[in-house]
Amino acid sequence: MRDVFARCLPGIFLAVFALMRWPGLLPENLSAVYGVVFCSGVFLRTRAWVGASFVVLLLTDILLSLHYRFNKGFDVFTSSALLFLAVNYAGYSLIFLLGRHFRRSAAWLSLIAGGVLGALLFYLVTNTAAWLFNPFHNPEYTRSLQGWITALTRGTSGYPETWTFFRNTLLGGGLFTALFSGVWKFSGAESPADKGEEARGEAPDAEPEPGEAGA
Repeated sequence: MRDVFARCLPGIFLAVFALMRWPGLLPENLSAVYGVVFCSGVFLRTRAWVGASFVVLLLTDILLSLHYRFNKGFDVFTSSALLFLAVNYAGYSLIFLLGRHFRRSAAWLSLIAGGVLGALLFYLVTNTAAWLFNPFHNPEYTRSLQGWITALTRGTSGYPETWTFFRNTLLGGGLFTALFSGVWKFSGAESPADKGEEARGEAPDAEPEPGEAGA
C-alpha cells in the first residue's frame, strides 16, 4: 500500500496544488506554487512529471486569468500583462532550477530553506517586473529607484502593502515545501538505492537519452 501511495504521490501533489489555487481559498500570496515548483525540481526526475507540473501551473493560470477578467473586470490580456505573466514563468523556472541543486536525501530543514530562498527570488523578480512593466498603470511605480522600492515595500494605494505579500510569499514557500518534502520522505518514495545513485551524481529515475535505451 505504501509503495502504491509513493507512486501516486506526484499526481496527488499536483491535484492538491490545482485545488489550492482556487481564488480566496488561501490568504493573498500564501500560495502552494513555490513549494510545488521547488519540490518538482528536487524530487521529480522524469520529463513526464516535470512537464505535468508546468502544464497544471499553466492551465490554472489560464483559469485564474479568465476569472479575473470576467468576474473582477481586470484586463489581464494586454501585452504588458502577458509579458508580466511570462516573467512569472521565468521566476518559476529559477525556483525549479534551484530545486535541481538539492539532493532528494537533503536534510528536511535544508529543503525548507531552499523553498524559502526560491520564494524570495520569485518575489524580487516578479515585483521588479511589476515596477518595470507596470501592466495596470500604477502611478506610484515611477521609473526611479524610489518607484522600485515602492513596488517592493508599499505597493499601490487601495491594496494591502506589498510587504504583507512578501511575508506570505516566504511563508508559503517554507510551509508548502515543508509539507510536500515531508510527505515525500515519509512515503518512502526515496529509497536507499536512490540515495546511492544520487551520491554518485546520477538521477535514478531519469528518462534515457536518445540512443541510451537497450545499452
